Amino acid sequence: MSESRQNKSAFSRLISLLSQSLKGENIDFTTGSIRRAVLLLAIPMMLEMMMESIFALVDLYFVGHLENSSFAVQTVGLTESVLTIIYSIAIGMSMAATAVVARRIGEKDPVAAAKAGMQAIVIALAVNLVIAVAGIIYATDILLIMGSSEESAVFGTPFTQIMMGSSFIIMLLFLFNGIFRGAGNAAIAMKSLWIANICNIILCPVFIMGLGPVPAYGLTGAAIATTIGRGIGVTYQLYNLFNGKGMLKVAASYFIPHWEQMKALIKIALPGILQFVIASCSWIFLAQLVATTGGDEGSAGYQSAIRIMMFFMLPAWGLSNAAATLAGQNLGAKHVDRAERSVFVTAKYNAIYMGAIMAITLLAAEPLMWFFTNNAHVHDIAVEAIRILSAGYVFYGIGMVLINAFNGAGDTKTPTWVNFFGFWLFQIPLAYLLAKYCDMGPTGVFLAIPIAETAMTLVSIILFRRGRWKRIEV
Repeated sequence: MSESRQNKSAFSRLISLLSQSLKGENIDFTTGSIRRAVLLLAIPMMLEMMMESIFALVDLYFVGHLENSSFAVQTVGLTESVLTIIYSIAIGMSMAATAVVARRIGEKDPVAAAKAGMQAIVIALAVNLVIAVAGIIYATDILLIMGSSEESAVFGTPFTQIMMGSSFIIMLLFLFNGIFRGAGNAAIAMKSLWIANICNIILCPVFIMGLGPVPAYGLTGAAIATTIGRGIGVTYQLYNLFNGKGMLKVAASYFIPHWEQMKALIKIALPGILQFVIASCSWIFLAQLVATTGGDEGSAGYQSAIRIMMFFMLPAWGLSNAAATLAGQNLGAKHVDRAERSVFVTAKYNAIYMGAIMAITLLAAEPLMWFFTNNAHVHDIAVEAIRILSAGYVFYGIGMVLINAFNGAGDTKTPTWVNFFGFWLFQIPLAYLLAKYCDMGPTGVFLAIPIAETAMTLVSIILFRRGRWKRIEV
């Protein structure tokens, strides 16, 4: 009887925790149980990133069953590889916004937090305007440079033009969510992506295959659906920023450029942007190397595997975001030891999650890929890639937490150097050596990824222990 009551009590506490994490209440994360704080932040953050990963899988499913499926899948994958440059800017700016907003919230100054967040948006939109215009004009050339065949590049140009032209929506989606996370309101960030993804799931078959009065746009329809879905998500974020009910209360005057605040944000954001540009350029090089050594089908297989991998990795990234908020807010409140303990607790949870995912992907790679492609050669390459990549999942999970902890503390330089040496001076040369000189082709590229990621995580652990991140002022 006693054990039954304990089980009921534990279950009721779990339901209470889930309810509180999803409501988006204003909570002080600088006091109380660290485990509870991690879970309150991590649950909506994981669900948020899971929904972001569904964007990729929904597109992959529908375009993987088009008549020119290898061209379509390759185009989606190569375009996403280029879009990672935009993601890098968005993530870099969102990290700066998260770090500054979290520090101001920890100092109990929500007005300064809101002003800093809006200045980050002004900077990001100005930068993105140039990128969007260039993407529209040079869409075909971008696909050719990435290793696409001429026929495939022409086929995929409209998709790439729409995705690049609407990239400011991606920028806003990332940045607004970084602001909400810094304020400790991960629930709104989660809900915005849920809304965006539900719209995308509904609109994808409508625009790709054509339903009712809407004609079939094929691959181009995937870009239209995704853009509309993300746009609706951004509209929801704007509503929550301006309704005055949350911890952050935004006024139109906060968007007037404040040069000192912008310089402070750029100082934090530049290394953050650079660290993700370094990583993105590495992934772009790897995608190009697979395309040139494995052809269109090899490229399609690799891109399919990466999307499956990201479906499982993005929730882990969401969990690791809890470390950024907790590190920033606790440093702002002068609770340095609590900030460090929060990172260790988050890392433990992420390692457990990624260990479970490794087991699932190793066992289920074959049936999983048949669901997303009907091309046998593409399927076989994707299965090989998934199995090799999954070998490093536990290290990926720990590494993500440490990167987010550094960034949340405002120490964006340390992970930038780790990425520079790990990706450009180790991963890229190793992939090239294995693929070209050892004549392993795409398999060599697949092997280089978990080897490099594991090495980078071990270095990050050493640097985190040294503690420079604890002394950063933002």
